[in-house]
Parts: sequence; C-alpha cells; structure tokens
Amino acid sequence: MKAIRRFTVRTVLPSSIAPLGRLASNLRWSWHQPTLKLFESIDPAAWRSSGEDPVKLLGTVSRDKLERIAQDEHLVSVIADLGADLDRYLNEPRWYQGLGDDAPASIAYFSPEYGISAVLPQYSGGLGILAGDHLKAASDLGVPLVAVGLLYKAGYFKQALSRDGWQLETYPVLDPNALPLTLLREEDGTPAKITLPLPDNRQLSAHIWRADVGRVPLLLLDSDVIGNDDAARGITDRLYGGGGDHRLQQELLLGMGGVKALRVHQRLTGAPPAEVFHSNEGHAGFLGIERIRELMDQGMTWEEALTVSRASTVFTTHTPVPAGIDRFEQTQIRHFFTAGLAQSVPTDKILALGAENYEGGDPAKFNMAVMGLRLAQRANGVAKLHGEVSREMFSGLWPGFDVSEVPITSVTNGVHVPTWIDPEVTALASEKFGVATVHDRDWGRAYELDDKDLWDLRRKLRSNLVHDVRRRVKRAWRRRGASDAELAWTQNVLDPDVLTIGFARRVPTYKRLTLMLRDPDRLKALLLHPTHPIQVVVAGKSHPADEQGKKMIQDLVRFTDDPEVRHRIVFLPNYDIAMAQTLFPGCDVWLNNPLRPLEASGTSGMKSAINGGLNLSILDGWWDEMFDGNNGWAIPSANPSKGTRTREVYTADQRDDIEAAALYDLLENSVGPMFYGTEPPAAAGAAGPSDPPTDSLPHEWLEMVKHTLADLGPNVSASRMLKDYVNRLYRPASSSGRFMTADGYTAAKELALWITRVRDGWSTVQVENVDSVGVSENPQIGDTLTVQAYVSLGSLRPEDVSVEAAYGMVTENDRISEHRIQELAPTEDLGSGRHLFTGTIRIEQAGPFGYTVRVLPTHSGLASKAELGLVANA
Repeated sequence: MKAIRRFTVRTVLPSSIAPLGRLASNLRWSWHQPTLKLFESIDPAAWRSSGEDPVKLLGTVSRDKLERIAQDEHLVSVIADLGADLDRYLNEPRWYQGLGDDAPASIAYFSPEYGISAVLPQYSGGLGILAGDHLKAASDLGVPLVAVGLLYKAGYFKQALSRDGWQLETYPVLDPNALPLTLLREEDGTPAKITLPLPDNRQLSAHIWRADVGRVPLLLLDSDVIGNDDAARGITDRLYGGGGDHRLQQELLLGMGGVKALRVHQRLTGAPPAEVFHSNEGHAGFLGIERIRELMDQGMTWEEALTVSRASTVFTTHTPVPAGIDRFEQTQIRHFFTAGLAQSVPTDKILALGAENYEGGDPAKFNMAVMGLRLAQRANGVAKLHGEVSREMFSGLWPGFDVSEVPITSVTNGVHVPTWIDPEVTALASEKFGVATVHDRDWGRAYELDDKDLWDLRRKLRSNLVHDVRRRVKRAWRRRGASDAELAWTQNVLDPDVLTIGFARRVPTYKRLTLMLRDPDRLKALLLHPTHPIQVVVAGKSHPADEQGKKMIQDLVRFTDDPEVRHRIVFLPNYDIAMAQTLFPGCDVWLNNPLRPLEASGTSGMKSAINGGLNLSILDGWWDEMFDGNNGWAIPSANPSKGTRTREVYTADQRDDIEAAALYDLLENSVGPMFYGTEPPAAAGAAGPSDPPTDSLPHEWLEMVKHTLADLGPNVSASRMLKDYVNRLYRPASSSGRFMTADGYTAAKELALWITRVRDGWSTVQVENVDSVGVSENPQIGDTLTVQAYVSLGSLRPEDVSVEAAYGMVTENDRISEHRIQELAPTEDLGSGRHLFTGTIRIEQAGPFGYTVRVLPTHSGLASKAELGLVANA
C-alpha cells in the first residue's frame, strides 16, 4: 500500500548528548575522521546500513539506545569534546583572517552541482566534486564563502547494468527533510521564498535549503513548491535532466534566483553582503543580469550597472571544447526576458552579452560561456594548458590581439586532502611522525618513511579495495539477474598482491574509456602475465542521452565478463564519492588517456597521488604541468606538437592505435617490472601470485611513491588552489568592486562614461605612420632605436590610450614571437587629433628582429589592456 503523504520524524536527543545533532547536521563530519569514528561507534551495523549517514543513523536509533548512550560517561565525554572542537573550528581565526582588511568580507560562489558527500547526491562528475572541494578548502582556510546551487529532487541518476552490459538509469526521489539540510525560514516561521516571473503570466517560486559545509553555508534552491504549476515544480527535478526550456529555466533559477536567495539569506542571518561573485562555469551566468537589474532599479544606466557588476565578478570556464558549452536560441532568451525577468534591463543588451558575433559564431545562438566572459572582469581556466586552450577558443571575443593576450588566466584545480586521503595514511603519519596528517605542511616527511612500512601501507590499501570490489561485483551481478549459485567466482576477483590500475570518470567519448581495449589480446596478455600481471578497476557513468558513451561501457563490460579475465578486470556500476574513497587509495597506478587537449584539468589522478598512487596519463590537464619524470609516466601522444591544438597528422583510428600501443608498452616494459622489483615473484599461472612478495622490496617504485607524496601532495591540494583564487582573483576583484562602489559609485559612473566615449570614438583611431631612427645598416646586439609613431586619435585624448611598440624575434612569416612591449610617450600635439608618440627599444638578441606599433585604450579601472577588445594595429 502506498502512502499518500510522507514526512520525516526528527530525533530528539537527550541533553547530555545534544551536540550529536550539530555534529550530524554540519557536513564537516564528511572529512573529519574523529567525528566519523564517533558515529560508527554508536552502532556499527546501523552505521553501515545507513550508508554512513549521521542524520539517517540518528533517525534509526531507538529512544532506549539514545538513553543508554546518554548514560555512557565515555561516549558523553567524546561527544562533548567533538562538539567543542566543532565550535572552535567554526569560530576561531584561520589563514584567511590574517590577510587584512583588503580581503573581501564575503564571496558568493555559484555552481550547478556540488559533490560534498555521497549522502547529498547533488553532483554528476568532476565539476561538482571540484565545487565541493572548493567549499571544504574554503571552510578549512576560513575563506568567507557563501555557496549557491540547486536542490535536485532526484539528484543525478543511479547506474546499473543489464544482463548484456547496457547502462540502466533510475532516479530515486530524495526527501530534503531526511538530508543534512535546513529550510530557510522567515521570522514568523514560514519558509523563505524567492520568485521569478515566467512567460504566459506564470511564476517560478523556490524555497531555500541550507547545508552547512563546515564554515560555508550552501544555499540550494528547490522549485518543488506549492503554488508553482507542475512544470515549474519540475524545474529542479534532476541534475542535467531535460534540455531546451527546462535547462534554461534551471540556469535562470540558479543565476537570477541565486542572487535573490543570497539577499534573503543576508537579511535573515545578518551575513555581510557578497563583495565578489564567482560563477563556476557558464551555467550560473545569469547572476550578472540579476545584479545589473538591482543596480538599474536604483537608477543606474546599463553601462554603469554593467561596470559595477563586472568589476567584482570572477568567471571560471571548465570546458576545452565549444560543444561542452550551453547554448540557447536567441529567440528562447528573448521569450523569457520579455516576460519581466529583468524589467529594467533592456532585453537587447542581454542578448548582446551572449551573442556569437565573431568569426565562426552562430548569430542565432546565445552562448552562456560568452556571456560569462563578458560579465566578468576576471576569468580563468583550470590548468595551465587549459588556460592556453581557453585563450585560443575564446580569442574571437578579442579580435586584433595575439592569443597569448586574451585576458583569461588559469588556476590549476586541486583536491580537498582531508576528504580524499585514506585514514590508513593518516594513521601511519600519526604513528611515525606524531602528526594527525601529512597534508598541507608535512608532505616532505614522506621521504623519512621506511620502505617496508610504505609497502605494507600500500598493500593494506590495495586489500581494502579488493574487499570492496568483490562486494560490489557480487551485488552488481545480482542486479543483472545472476543467482548466488553462479557467483562463487566473485570471491576471487582481484588479488591484493597484483599491480592494480584504476580508471574512473565520466564517460564522454573524448576520455576514451575503451582505449585499453584497442588490442584485446594484448590487454589480456598483460592481465595474465606470468611474472608481472596487472589488474584493472574501471567505473564511470555515461550521460543518459549519450548512446555512444553507453556503447563504450557495454563494450568494456562484455570484455570484463569473459571468464578468462573477469578475476583481473572489473567494471563497477554507480560510481560515486563513497566508491571513490576506497578506489583512489587502493590503486597503485591511476590511468588517464583523454584526447589531448580535451581534459580541462581532471582531479582523479590527484586523489590517487595524495595516497601514494602513481599517474599514467596523456600529458593533458593538470598532468601536463606537474609530470616531472619521477612521479609517474607520460603516455606519448600521437600529436607531434606541444601546442594546444592537434595537428591532423593521423586519422582518429591511427591516433588511437599509436597511443594504445604506447600504453601497452609502458605497462609491459616499465610499470609492471618496476612494481614487482628486479626479482619478480615466481610465476603462478593465470591466477597470478597469491602470496606477498618475499624478495627484496621494489625500492625504485617506493622512491617514486615518496616523491609523489612529497612533491605532488602540496601542489594538488585544494588549499593551494583556494589560496591562488583568493590572492590572484578574489582580492583584486574585491578591490575593484570597492573602488567602483565608493562615494555613491563615482568611479563606476566615470568609467562607464569613459568606456562609452572611447567606444564611440574608436573607429577614427589609427596609426598613420611609423618611423625609426638610430639603427645602422648592420644593427648589433645592444643597439637602440627610437620609434616614432604618428597616431590619429580623433576625439580621444592621449591619456585615453596606450601606444605601444611590440618587438622581438620574428618568424619566416614575419610573426613576432614572444614579443616584448615598450610604451611610447606622447611628445607632440600635431593638431586635428593627431599626435606623435616616441620611445626607445634596445636590441637584446641576434637574428631576425621586428617591431610594430599599436594603440589600446587605457584606464585605471580596467583589469587588462585587452579588456574592452579594442586595438588599432599599425
């Protein structure tokens, strides 16, 4: 019989153990081992059956059990100590509090998904996990972040496999009341609500749920609200579900509704207003439109409001391919905004922000990433290589500039170490060094570890993974329809003494899940090698609409089903945080073989590295900048160039054949032999070695592990990443924002007028003539030349522009490579808007040398000289 109404009954805790409620409701428990151990100790069986969810655990503990806990003096003491520790964590000054008054008082962070914990399934893959780690690291460092997202009723789908290996999706409905969430309420107790107008006189209302991620409040908007029609109630039904208008309405709610939710949260809690707004991908780009609407409602012009909003906005792009960007029809955008979403904002101005009005663009499309870039004064990619790719991909927005000058920097992603480092690693650090963990400050002590202790640790982590894999494989086969009588073989899946390779991620085609299957016979030989076999654990979800990705999963699953190799290679369905926390530490090698340069960053290999795993990867994403030859292996790429774009030398099949062969060679000739040491274990047939190696330890391998821990550890940390964001983006954005808003927006109004005047007058700016004096017929290193540029500025003044001489070595086609800049000074007013600018260049290198002159707008309120996209080249 089906219930007609459902609600969750909250547990009432005895006063002596009341801190348990706060410990359960703050998601800090998800990365704080003492708190996790406390909840497990309350009832180990119930803890496991709850999915290691403290809220669910407390909801299942009987009143009698709670009373017994309340009488247990030891437990009461532990609970009180952990409650006090949480209070200190939430309130004591941390790294950020030592930065001074110029650091922003509050930073708003918008993302469409967040991977905090498996108990809050609001993530699909890397973008969400990165966002979750961003929040956790901000909490640890004391960065005053307020995060905004959507609460998806079904989260992302759960994955299972059919008998023939095809991906199946289900969408279990989540009850927000059973999650670590609190509904934001008005002072009279009614749920707080934000509202957006929709076409056809409809409206979209949303409640605001709050999750506490340590010190960081995460606000999640929920459209399943009484008063919304059925279509509006379904807008937050599932993550990345639907398309067209459904997807657009999700992004309108995230961006515009998210700003409204921030204002409600600020009003109800007294939190300081956000000084910086960070859009994590283009999905949240409409937040800028809402901010502009607020300012225009106060009487500002469009240009003034845009200037204020841009100054304090940061935009992060995560995709290296145009196909990965959300694009809507311009007519769709007009349809929604003419309904009154931003009444004071001209719809044509909004459409222009997302217009692809550049070479190769589609004028009928509205591009969310393009809008994000135009609404933010500061933008970044998520790895150094991705920064290069992004500058090239979006260079059409800055015509006339070299790709290297496109104003998109990079902050390489990192991972939240306390979340992803295994407790066994922490325990070893505590035992050997007397520290709680090696992360952030003590990485270098990895070199002090005894080889046997490290080898034993790695085997223990591998054994934990083997145990977990066997349980998951058996469960997956049951769901595929197999009986227990058919599944005795699952007890022998994997071996704790065999080299273990992990591959787990989303399954779009560019990540090449099935590259390892390029030569099935060769893979089989590697799996069954008599002296240095390998075993492989694979996991990942394909988007429900991606039939090609599903086919890749099916092809791999069919290979893993082969009785000859199924003990050595497995596919685990329903990849999530809970699985990952055993998978990453348990793998000796983390494999990544995307099409270069289509991996923006990737962080799974980072999570492996902090546990002593070695990376085996194409030089893409973060690995391109952090591989040093001693922390893993680089799979040679068929792309012969080091640049960001692949030269079409090989067909796709040829490329995959070449790179798969390189992968097999590395595994057979380098990775495997090094893992098993100079004297590999004796042959054991297809089953492989069954006892731990008794010969000498693989010291060379262990040295690589130590080097990985000591060197990569601090570099892949999300703490490093957050400090980079704070120092390179948040603080400059805050300073710009404060300057623009000071004295009744005086600077913003002046800058807006200046921008309008410069844009209106730029068509008449030109470099009329360039002369140089002081160079002999046979110039030598050390010679100087004086450049004289005759420039027509029309209605503009010399102080409005920067006239530059760009110079350096030139290529065969007269392109200046690695140019240097010398600013030219105005030396004579020639009348009628014409001016002479002069400057001196020193020749520092032999060889072909060249120079040119250009004019750019300049103003103290601009973050870069390319910001306005205006340049007049000679």
